[in-house]
This record gives sequence, C-alpha cells and structure tokens, in this order.
Amino acid sequence: MAVNITGMRTLVVSDLHLGDRLQRAVLRRPAALEALLDALEGVDRLVLLGDVVELLQARPDHALPAAEPILRAIGARLGPEAEVIVVPGNHDSDLIAPWLRANGVPPALSGGVPRDATPALADLVAWLGPGDVHVRYPGVWLDDHVWATHGHYLDRHLLPEAAFGIARGLLGRLPRDGARPVDYERAGGPSLTRLEARLTRWLPRPLAALVDDLAELLRAATMPLSKRSLLTRRLSPFTVGVLGAQMRRASIPALGRVVHRLGVDADWVLFGHVHRVGPLAGDDPLDWVGPGGHPRIANSGSWVYEPLLVHHATPPHPYWPGGAIVLEDGSDPRPVGLLDHLDASALH
Repeated sequence: MAVNITGMRTLVVSDLHLGDRLQRAVLRRPAALEALLDALEGVDRLVLLGDVVELLQARPDHALPAAEPILRAIGARLGPEAEVIVVPGNHDSDLIAPWLRANGVPPALSGGVPRDATPALADLVAWLGPGDVHVRYPGVWLDDHVWATHGHYLDRHLLPEAAFGIARGLLGRLPRDGARPVDYERAGGPSLTRLEARLTRWLPRPLAALVDDLAELLRAATMPLSKRSLLTRRLSPFTVGVLGAQMRRASIPALGRVVHRLGVDADWVLFGHVHRVGPLAGDDPLDWVGPGGHPRIANSGSWVYEPLLVHHATPPHPYWPGGAIVLEDGSDPRPVGLLDHLDASALH
C-alpha cells in the first residue's frame, strides 16, 4: 500500500479518451485543457485512472500523437516534484497487454508494471515527466483505506448469471469469492466494450456516432439517476423498452461484487469507466456503497462530451465532462466538476 496521504493533495481523473475518432475528448479544446492545468496547481500526486488514450476506437498511430501534447502539458505543469500514477483501463489496455500476456497479471491489487513494458507505455511515461511516474494494475492503494481502479472488471457482473436462461456460454465463467485479478482477465465471454469500439473505429462516422451514443446510454442506465431527469422525454420510451429496469443502478452493485470477490479491504473504492461523477449533492448516499454499506464508492466521471446526455444541459450535471476526485489532508474523497464553469460551446 502507499504511504498515508495526510499532508498530500491527490487528484484522480479518468476516461480522458485522448485521440478518439469522434473527437469528443474535451481536452483537445483549449479552455478545457487550461482548466485541468489550473487544477494541477498544488497537486502532489496525479492518478490517471484508466482510458487515458483511446486505443480501441482509434488507431494507435493517430491516438498517441493526439495525446502527446496534452500529456506533455500535464507533466510540465506538475513539475519534477510531483508523482503520477497510471492505472490502465479497458480502452488503453494495449499499453500493457503484451507485457501481461508475457509475464502474467500481477497477483497484487496494486501490482507494479514496468514503465517500459511496451513502446507506447514508455512514450506515455516520458510525456508525463519530469515527475516520478509509476504504472499500477489493476488498481492502486492511495492510502491504507482508499483503493482506486478503473472499474472495467464490474462488466463481468452486470447481468445475473442465469438471466433469461443465458448461462456460462454467453457470460463466461464469473469469478467467485477469493478471486484474483487474473480471474477477471480470463473470465471469458463477449466484450460489449470491444464490439462497440470496433464498430466505432470502422463504421462511417455518422453510424459510429450512433453506436457511441447508444453505448453511453447503456452506461448511464447502469448508474444511479439524479433527482432531475438525465434523458429527454423523446428518449424515455427507448430507455424503458430497450435498456430494461434490471440494468438500472447496476454498476455500483457490480463493483461491490468485484471488491468482495477480490478481497479488497478498503473504506473507499474509487473508479471510472462509467463516466458518471459522484456522489454529488442531491445523490442518495445509500446508492454509493457496497453490500451492507461498505465500502463507500466514488466515481471520477469523464472528460468526454456525450451529446445525448449533456446537450442542452447545464452543470452541475453528473455526466458533464471534467469530473475528478480530490483527496487531501486524510479527508474523505471528494468528487468535483472541474469544467462546471464552461458551457457546451467551449467543449465540443
């Protein structure tokens, strides 16, 4: 585990999706990038909690050059005294996938990965300098009581194992109590995320945008709803008829199953993946806990502009881009919106 964070200010961000084909990553916009760089003032440790670079939807030879100037700006603003921790997710897993295949998945919950595990990872680490950059997978202990992970393991638990008579052949063999990270890596079954990414990469742009919008609605349907409706009335029949009531509020219980089955003994678990920052003011705190009220859970949101969720909306909004989590002085993690002062015209 990491040293205690008392006296240290940590900023956790995830799901930047730099270099995405649909150009919805907001950090390519000057106002959004400047807001993030301003937020780095006084930060001792930056945690990039997965999906930093879009390597599923976009070709690496496009995504990495698009990401380079942004990551260099982040590293330069942090300076040589800061620490950066990179925790890959499912959209940038190619940064470490060849190394994992050759060396195995680290058995620890905060396993170390060499900074030069792949040429792409070595480049990313260099761009984030001159500070001290580390790579952890599948998660990282930020102190003795706070564990952070991208969160893609929760996908294995989004449907009941016997739902609609669909058994192990479709869902794959689900990890059980006492599981290790490798059990989630090899759990089998189809990957809707990879299917979405392949369609988004190869379809004509209008159809790719439609696929991406549908995927975002599916993610939204698995998270707690805010007290005001997130979806427009014209989409509500679609939401009820296609997404289904059983998918609502599914992601946090699914993450709770991951935490339980991996034996994560934490008071707080931080994750990204579903692009829904929280808990925010107005959220029911009981929606943001694991089984039996433990652990408490927070999400870092995303830095992607999703038109179907935020077009015509105004911040604060759970899907507004610019989400982050702040940890300081040993206090509880605090979700924030770093772009809430910007309107939509500055973001897309």
